[in-house]
Amino acid sequence: MKFRPCIDMHQGKVKQIVGETLNADQGAVIENFVSSYDSVHYAELFRKDKLVGGHVIMLGGGNEEEAVRALNAYPGGLQIGGGINASNAKHYLEQGASHVIVTSYIFRDGKLDMDNLNAIVAEVGADKLVIDLSCKERDGKWYVVTNQWKQFSDFEVNEDNIRYLEQFCDEFLIHAVDVEGKQSGIQQSLVSSLAQWVTIPCTYAGGARSLEDLALFKELSGGKLDITIGSALDIYGGKLPYEQVVAYCDGE
Repeated sequence: MKFRPCIDMHQGKVKQIVGETLNADQGAVIENFVSSYDSVHYAELFRKDKLVGGHVIMLGGGNEEEAVRALNAYPGGLQIGGGINASNAKHYLEQGASHVIVTSYIFRDGKLDMDNLNAIVAEVGADKLVIDLSCKERDGKWYVVTNQWKQFSDFEVNEDNIRYLEQFCDEFLIHAVDVEGKQSGIQQSLVSSLAQWVTIPCTYAGGARSLEDLALFKELSGGKLDITIGSALDIYGGKLPYEQVVAYCDGE
């Protein structure tokens, strides 16, 4: 189990927001934290602590320049997502990203778009691609959601579909949208299921708020999954000491 840090960017600033509130009406966005530091500050922190495989997420437009600055500050140490497609993916790899992350580009009109998936794999290679399966629960099953997590797709996150997509990517990033940014605890059933299904690296995001949550996550996942924590960390305005999280995961 590794700790995967994150740098979420909105309107050119490092922020932690409740993801479900991100939409065209900027006044509706619930901001948990707006940093006085730029993206480079966090990239250099993660580089100093030798945390590899964290992600920079561009939440909407106006973040590209600041995101690239983070990639430049920690070459090979960070992945990048948000508006990635076959046309711009190579640019971000050239700027220092280890991988590019895609969701909406490969899920169009509520369905998996194989043309777009094949196009980006052809452009950068499966070894540089992370597929983000941000999902919500409906009728006891998990479905990928897109368009700022507002639109349900017909793509169920289950063992068969996970195994199918594994041939196209190097890792998965899976946000539990129902708890993301709410510090309400992890989605235990999703964590348990993912640990049984995946055979490639997989990072879980959503709800973790304490060392007790980390211990529960490790127990449920058998240490097989990695985890990211945002709003709960003290470096992002929360109460959970970042250094304790790094130490806990380093000691595993």
